[in-house]
Amino acid sequence: MKNSLLSLFFLIATFACDSEDTLERRDRVMLERRDFILSDTSIRVKPVFIPLPAGSVHPQGWIKDWATAAADGITGHLDEWSATYGMAWKGVGFEATGADPKTGTGWPLEQCSYWLDGAVRLAYLLNDSALIRKVSDRLDMVVNGVLNGGKSFVYWQDDLDFKNSAFNNWAHSHMGRALVAWYEATGDARILEALVRVYSRFDVQPVPWYMGDAVSGCTNIDPMLATYELSGNRDVLDAILKIAGDSITVEAVKRWNLNDFNNAHGVITYENLRIPAMMYPVTGQRPLLQATQNFLAWLDLNYLLPYDIISSEEHVAGIGATRNTETCNVACSAWTYQQMLEITGDGQWGDRIEKVFFNAGPAPVDRHFQTMAYYQSPNRIEERMPSETPGHPGEGAYTFKNTGHDVLCCVGNLNRVIPNYVMHIWMSTGDKGLAAALYGPCTVKTAVGNGIPVEIVSNTCYPFEETVRMTIRPAQSCTFPLYLRIPAWCRKPEARLNGEPVNTNHADGFITINRKWSDGDRIDLHFPMHVDVRDGRETPYPREDYFRKGRSAHRILPHKTDINSPYRTVSCGPLLFALAVKDITPNRQAPGTKWNYALISDSEDDIRIERSGMPSPWSWQIEDAPVRLTLKAGTFNWQPTHLLPLPEEEVSIDETMDITLIPYGCTKFRISMFPVAKK
Repeated sequence: MKNSLLSLFFLIATFACDSEDTLERRDRVMLERRDFILSDTSIRVKPVFIPLPAGSVHPQGWIKDWATAAADGITGHLDEWSATYGMAWKGVGFEATGADPKTGTGWPLEQCSYWLDGAVRLAYLLNDSALIRKVSDRLDMVVNGVLNGGKSFVYWQDDLDFKNSAFNNWAHSHMGRALVAWYEATGDARILEALVRVYSRFDVQPVPWYMGDAVSGCTNIDPMLATYELSGNRDVLDAILKIAGDSITVEAVKRWNLNDFNNAHGVITYENLRIPAMMYPVTGQRPLLQATQNFLAWLDLNYLLPYDIISSEEHVAGIGATRNTETCNVACSAWTYQQMLEITGDGQWGDRIEKVFFNAGPAPVDRHFQTMAYYQSPNRIEERMPSETPGHPGEGAYTFKNTGHDVLCCVGNLNRVIPNYVMHIWMSTGDKGLAAALYGPCTVKTAVGNGIPVEIVSNTCYPFEETVRMTIRPAQSCTFPLYLRIPAWCRKPEARLNGEPVNTNHADGFITINRKWSDGDRIDLHFPMHVDVRDGRETPYPREDYFRKGRSAHRILPHKTDINSPYRTVSCGPLLFALAVKDITPNRQAPGTKWNYALISDSEDDIRIERSGMPSPWSWQIEDAPVRLTLKAGTFNWQPTHLLPLPEEEVSIDETMDITLIPYGCTKFRISMFPVAKK
């Protein structure tokens, strides 16, 4: 079936390159991929959702404000601020941290491919011609290098041994993701040819059980699967199946299904653990999916912080108010959840992506997307919490700079956060319809059925309001299913079609409306948001040499057997809330803000929700927060230390008062894991 597809893509690439034709080619690529997935017998378990190309979904409202700030800031200018981003992948040697000065390989390949992957997606979803030109020029070097005889995306290194060069192998996989995104957005057949040439002969590494600090090229499976679905090349599929059956992969899957896991680097963990699940559709072997699900459940139990990402300093680090999350993990946790959503169709993964994006997404970057920090933590008070810098990556890990830290991975990965969310708000489905997998103000322009153009406008300030208003505009009246995610946190969702109620009973977190759609049909969704108060206990750092050497907070106090301090968190819908400590800059808090509170309110009945208008433009300012919670708290003499950031037990309070919490994402200094007042 697919033997003629490459010829078709070459024919498409000769069309005129105005914006309308680019959209047509993008749609055709999406439809070809979708139809191949549905018809190919080698894909034994069909994914429930199929991603749309970058550029099919365009942000509007507050998300567009934020995305534009990224294009005007770090994403649009990172190559001008750092040699790593200005020189990597050009095929030349240069001086940079972690680089081989003779070949340019090493750290910069990883760091720069993160940036290019995010930047190419952002460029097309904003239709930013300057950013498109900048990123296309860089990626075109890689494509030309492969088409001119390069054996891998590291096209200038013919003798590079990827089996013995794990870091370059890892970086290679992230360049693969960037090239897949570029091909899908443009339909340029040269890009697909380069992907096929490399991945039809690439020496992939298996999935390791023990990860530690060692990156692995098994992550190439991610873009390889996309390459197979886009090209139908059997050599690419055979390479994937070979790794699925490799004894090392089989051993890892067996151990994970026996709940035998190991503490490791957080980024490596998130990137590696999803690979078995991604091989499940082409093998039909359910233990591959179960292995990934088991690993994620174990991480959730032992390391999950309130914004739905595990702690990582850089290793996974237990649960605590001053445990950190590496900014890389904001991007790669959401990407892993995204793959699980596509494979299983389970709406819980959409809930988790939203919680990451709305909370952990804005926290480590300044409000104008000009500076960012390597780490974020649930509680941050200048010079008090966290009061000790982890050994990795060392000093400056909490400081906001235009390149973040001298270790440049996080500033690169940050650029993936916004575009990966926006482009997956809508996805195609196996029955040729569309799914609203995530929510936010946007316009999607794509095709349904056998190629009928459709536009859907989502008008909303979600998650800062409870209503999403959709207008459906097909090019002609046509029948297709529309799937709408119902968040698990919503107790009484409401849906209306042209004013008439729709049954919101659902399976796997989605309702389906399958009908003949006409221009101007309207869907109104209402997701009432209730307050969720949760109590928990901090846990110890993992007892391993990594923390003994790099974190004195690994120690416990002499009179304690372990860290077990109580804490309380407050959420409303998908938003985590925090006490904002006003800031002058992201590196300096304003003087005089009180933060020594323990929470008294322990149920939603004790908390008042206040809503105000959404400011425009939106920039995550404390004073602009459109949702606020008022609740009871009490002051006490709180003296946090790096060994004991929260009191050991519930506390007696000195004075009772009302305090106001705002969305966590609006804060740079904050308390979101609170001490608990005695009853």
